[in-house]
Amino acid sequence: MTGSKALMIQGTTSDAGKSLLVTALCRWLARRGLRVAPFKPQNMALNSAVTVDGGEIGRAQAVQAQACGLAPHSDMNPVLLKPTTDKGAQVILQGRAIGQQEARAYLDYKRIARGAVLESFERLRDAYEAVVVEGAGSPAEINLRADDIANMGFAEAVDCPVVLIADIDRGGVFAHLVGTLALLSPSEQARIAGFVINRFRGDLALLEPGLRWLEAHTGKPVLGVLPYLHGLMLEAEDALPRTPAPAAAERPFRVVVPALPRIANHTDLDPLRRLPEVEVEFVGPGRTPPPADLILLPGSKHVRADLAWLHAQGWEEAIHRHLRYRGRLLGICGGFQMLGERIHDPLGIEGPPGSTAGLGLLALETTLAPEKQLRNVAGRLAFADAAVAGYEIHAGVTHGPALARPALVLAHGPDGALSADDQVLGTYLHGLFDKAPACAALLAWAGRPGLAPTDTETMREATFEKLADMIAEHLDTATLLTLLGRAPRETPSSPDPGQCPKLGSG
Repeated sequence: MTGSKALMIQGTTSDAGKSLLVTALCRWLARRGLRVAPFKPQNMALNSAVTVDGGEIGRAQAVQAQACGLAPHSDMNPVLLKPTTDKGAQVILQGRAIGQQEARAYLDYKRIARGAVLESFERLRDAYEAVVVEGAGSPAEINLRADDIANMGFAEAVDCPVVLIADIDRGGVFAHLVGTLALLSPSEQARIAGFVINRFRGDLALLEPGLRWLEAHTGKPVLGVLPYLHGLMLEAEDALPRTPAPAAAERPFRVVVPALPRIANHTDLDPLRRLPEVEVEFVGPGRTPPPADLILLPGSKHVRADLAWLHAQGWEEAIHRHLRYRGRLLGICGGFQMLGERIHDPLGIEGPPGSTAGLGLLALETTLAPEKQLRNVAGRLAFADAAVAGYEIHAGVTHGPALARPALVLAHGPDGALSADDQVLGTYLHGLFDKAPACAALLAWAGRPGLAPTDTETMREATFEKLADMIAEHLDTATLLTLLGRAPRETPSSPDPGQCPKLGSG
């Protein structure tokens, strides 16, 4: 397996730290002067990003590409599944949507997807000195072992070593590691090159007896114990943030967001969540929508179904009451479409064909079309001298008189709408709050002037450096380099260890 140029990170569970470790390794290797790329064979997530080649991949892989100093490319995540129902998902193959599939149908389709996965991986392996691969979920999901392309099935096909990571903060870390190893086949067990324990807090000396037992019991080395790091700027792969927001008394400006069943790209809210003066609260089913300064309707992978959920949960009445009290309302992508008068899906793009009445707050209608709009964009707010930059991922075509008063002016033209009374704003732009001037201007529009946010890009770069430092301090880096087929002494150090080289788009 040495000399493979690839190293795969698999986890004992979802959210064990796979994305974090891959991101950290990408920046650490790039900082050492290696041309490195991330790869995830198959991802299931509703947080996605637009690539340099005009495709769509999981957001985590786009962030990992940035850690490498690369523009994200469709080959970095050749299979992306975007759930639309409990049993079905839109399938994105090498950046392009190929349609909806039910879970059983996709099991048969995996044979075709496997070809695309291996094709994309080989292109990356040929183009880069190292490829850091992220698994999905757990390799011990034995019901999904047949034709696996996400974990050990992939690792066996390309003959790459695997590092298994587990989250000690959740408890049961030794059971997770030993149990996962026990459920693997003999060849898969041999492929595990070592363990990493994530999110440790406390005195490491107290953990040492357990680590020594683990190594003796499994015959596998512990390659390191990663500390619990605070203040990281890494977007979640899919799940809503699990870290509770501080009490409202500490964050006087309140942003309330309905936790839609098919919420998409909720990472748009991350810049607000990191402001100490702002409280962002996701409100799930069965809860009365609370008072807010700003209600934000997020993106959705199934807009008509999520709109029906809003009605059933009492949000329409709450929104009208909020507006009567001069509150502000902002919709992004699917949330923007909900603000209009009707949403039409004549071809059944997201569900059964038909039309659904919107909230009727902006004079516009949206028709879903087969071709997605996928592009990275930049421009300015229409009502303030503030730059914006982000991306569009949507299947809707919106038209109506409300668009005559746009919310943004982008390089390709106007975008979104702002109501005549300035209370309701809608836009297709994801990443709306990423630029500090735009974030400050939008908060001022919503009723909280005078804040000084930090650019998301600046915070993310600081996170990459913090993660690379963590790798250097807490992991067996000599073994990691050997697993990638590189002798540690042959790998040059970066002239400036605090800077990542700009490596181009590959």
